[in-house]
Amino acid sequence: MPAQPGPPSPVPHPPHPPQSRRSAFAEGAEKLRAAATTEPGRLRLIGAVLALLVVAFGAVTAWQSSERAAAADDVLHRSQPLSSGAADIYRALADANTAASSGFLAGGQEPAATRDRYENDIRAAASGLVTAAANAEPGSASKATIARLNRLLPEYKGLIEQARTYNRQGYPVGGAYLRYADEKMQQMLKDAEDLYTRENARLDADYGDATPYPWAAIALGVLSLAALGWAQRRDYRRTNRVLNHGLVAAGSATVIALLWLTVGHTVARTELNGSYDHGIRSLTVLHDARIASLKARGNENLGLVARGAKTITVDGKQYDAYYYGFDEDMTVLGRGLGRAERLADDSDGTAHVKAAEASTTLWKQRHVAARAEDENGNYRQALEKVIGAKGTTGECFDDVDSELVDAIGHEQAEFHRAATAGRDAMTGLPAGAGALAVLGAAGALAGLGRRLSEYR
Repeated sequence: MPAQPGPPSPVPHPPHPPQSRRSAFAEGAEKLRAAATTEPGRLRLIGAVLALLVVAFGAVTAWQSSERAAAADDVLHRSQPLSSGAADIYRALADANTAASSGFLAGGQEPAATRDRYENDIRAAASGLVTAAANAEPGSASKATIARLNRLLPEYKGLIEQARTYNRQGYPVGGAYLRYADEKMQQMLKDAEDLYTRENARLDADYGDATPYPWAAIALGVLSLAALGWAQRRDYRRTNRVLNHGLVAAGSATVIALLWLTVGHTVARTELNGSYDHGIRSLTVLHDARIASLKARGNENLGLVARGAKTITVDGKQYDAYYYGFDEDMTVLGRGLGRAERLADDSDGTAHVKAAEASTTLWKQRHVAARAEDENGNYRQALEKVIGAKGTTGECFDDVDSELVDAIGHEQAEFHRAATAGRDAMTGLPAGAGALAVLGAAGALAGLGRRLSEYR
């Protein structure tokens, strides 16, 4: 009997592909979805979101408030004093130049008061440069400008001493040295003006950092309140309890922090803007007016020293360079005083400016008379009208300068008061907002935790 074939061998099945391992994120999302299908899971999720929102609100509030408070403090204690200091450097240099030319006009016997004024101005300029150098950023343009001024100042002093020496000996070359010293001073004044402009730009930047509203923190605060309100309503609809004490505490803490943030920044913004509008703008105009008066006085003196030796051509006509400069400076002074009067917001500030305007008008009248004497060849009579004992242009200049100093002091006090109020309006806000946020988050978790305990 033939052999029978055996049973067919089984067909091998292909191996099952290995199951891919899910990522931790996918597993976490799956657990979260599973938890969210139960009320305890939903409560835990809601509590975590509420706590996160309130803490984020507190953190952003603390961050933005700290930045604005620091910028306001910089306005008060760094950038404005440095801007004012740069203006003082310019003023000291210009006044030193004016005092030097006044002493030269007096002849060999320079008045002691004029000499002392010159020396005090030089010391003030040197001291101001030291302060500016200590606060300038390394490698900055301001640092280079200060270094150049420190180099030129001794050179200027040397030229003035040579002019004085020759003047005491009666040599006409002394006038040439004085004019050369004035040219050196004009270079220094240009550098000092650049430094003043940069410090003003830094002041404007600090104001720009201190005054904007903290919109990110305000938006998070409103969102947190909305979320807490929704959670309170949800709890009421599910339990018929009118209030959840934990959620009420969280909402109260958030409301307090949001009101503190909004009111504090509104007050700070108002005061800081006031310190700029009624302080910084007036100070800038008054500093510029004082500088113009100093330059005018220097040009008036040098016009008598040069006696027509330096001329300038404008639109085809030839003018005495120093008298032409005097006319330009007096025009700037007049415009500046007009602007300062419009900016003055109280009677004290206005009174000083008006007194300076009256002295400026008289100064122009006396200068016309002195220039007429000089152009007619009556040098001694012209000199008497400029630096004489009585009824001189020098008296008018001193009156203008004194009134401008008082006006600057008044506006400086106004700025300090408003800027201090602006900075103080944010005192304690960063720490307070952080503490309230922690309390709010704890309240939200405690309120929902009490609901969770009902499921155990």
